[in-house]
Amino acid sequence: MKKRPDKKPTKELYEQLRRFSCEQLWEQEVPQFNSATPEVRGQRVALIRAVGVVFSETGNVEQKDRARPWLRGLLQDPDERIRRYAMTALPKLGAGLSEEQDLLSLLRKTTQDREKKFLGQTLSKIGGVATLQELSRPTGKLGAQTEQKVRANLARSEAPSRVRMDQVLTEFGGLRIHLHGRYGLEQVVKDEVEEAIQAKGQFRIVEVRSGLVALTPVKSFTLGDLYSLRCFGFLSFVLGSVRAVEEKQTLESLARVMTSPVSRRLLKAFTEGSIRYRLDFVSKGHQRGAVRLLAARAYALCPEILNDAREAPWSIAIRSHDGIDSVELTPKLTPDPRFCYRQDDVPAASHPPLAACLARLAGTLENAVIWDPFCGSGLELIERTRLGGVLGVYGTDRSAEAIEIAQANFAASGVPNVRSKFVCGDFRDFVRVEGLGRNSIGLIITNPPMGKRVHVGDLQRLIEDLLSVAAAVLQPGGKLVFANPVHILSQNPVLKLKWRSVVDFGGFDCRVEVYQKLLPTEQTSTPETPKEKPIHRPRNR
Repeated sequence: MKKRPDKKPTKELYEQLRRFSCEQLWEQEVPQFNSATPEVRGQRVALIRAVGVVFSETGNVEQKDRARPWLRGLLQDPDERIRRYAMTALPKLGAGLSEEQDLLSLLRKTTQDREKKFLGQTLSKIGGVATLQELSRPTGKLGAQTEQKVRANLARSEAPSRVRMDQVLTEFGGLRIHLHGRYGLEQVVKDEVEEAIQAKGQFRIVEVRSGLVALTPVKSFTLGDLYSLRCFGFLSFVLGSVRAVEEKQTLESLARVMTSPVSRRLLKAFTEGSIRYRLDFVSKGHQRGAVRLLAARAYALCPEILNDAREAPWSIAIRSHDGIDSVELTPKLTPDPRFCYRQDDVPAASHPPLAACLARLAGTLENAVIWDPFCGSGLELIERTRLGGVLGVYGTDRSAEAIEIAQANFAASGVPNVRSKFVCGDFRDFVRVEGLGRNSIGLIITNPPMGKRVHVGDLQRLIEDLLSVAAAVLQPGGKLVFANPVHILSQNPVLKLKWRSVVDFGGFDCRVEVYQKLLPTEQTSTPETPKEKPIHRPRNR
């Protein structure tokens, strides 16, 4: 038996060559490789991989055009290992029709199963019509995975697809829709949904649990109707569920759910162009083997629905809990059509759905002037202004870049008849900002920096100062809505805590709180200490 080459020296050589520039590789290493003996070439095969990676990441068009013919030439090398490294590197440099023909020619000649496997992997990345024709021959079979990927390549280039927001779905019997969000804010999402139900009556709430509001439609609807809601993070259509048993049986059941009539109906109604999806097993790691097997079986059942990890307009997620695998279909919308006003962003800026939740927590306003002391990219101010009742907006931030971005985003939001003023400075110096003064603001809404991505220093002191400034600046009856990362309450008797919930802030808990400034007749000498709601952490869904 032929001894397999030791992988360790090859890996070490690759790590060394990986740090070289394109010029060093092309002018020094490639000529030495070309003139070396077959034995030395086999020992230095890592150079081929390094050329593919380095030239793809840092090479210009001219450099890539020089390297590509060299790699094509290596496809004819007597050493199978060299040929295999060359075919793996080629797609990184933008291989096209000529490279496809070279690979297909090699496929017809080779008798080695390992080489066929790598040829299939390469052709699945660059293959087109010629590859499909080859696959249709009895001697050209490379498997359903390669065929599906080639079809996805062609569909992506010939029929670019998008999610249709305005198509009406009229057949929806038994459909369940999940609005996923941050745990602790599900009541805010529920309130927004109930408001929409009162207006149009298209849905019915069937369940509310930590981080999730579940709906079922009762009337025809469009995706645009669902995306008129702003407080959820992402939505999914529940295609069905499967009890996990033996792996082969489970994968067969999952594939049938993925290609079920309800799945086909949703994908056909809401997709313009080719129907493509990305498959993920949530909370189970990459699961590449299971993804490959499941996608291949789904393709066998329904060839018009293609698994494609690149630019697919849909994702299908397998979510597991208590031995049950739930199959959920989610539109992939980038950018999110609800927040198209975002021209730019800043580090540690709020996620738009969180900003929308904070805006709703502020309640009804009438001719109010509002202020965000840490405005960042301006999302909280924009989301609250969109709800109406706002006369004027103030945004302050210590970052001049943030102020510039907030101004651009606010202008792009298209909110009419609202005056705005964005000032670079510390919120504690509010008296220096014309228009900001004692009892001048109806609402303070903010998501302050928490020291995770932006240095803060004394975080507790920052929040204490915010509460103190709020007590001074708010008008009687005005509110402070903010995310509080520290366990402190306002010690000023004019501020009363009206609402609090522990919320997921992406890996850590934070308290979202609503304070109201009391009227003079309501003020007491000591603040009340409210009972804190228990933390309801979401289970793995």
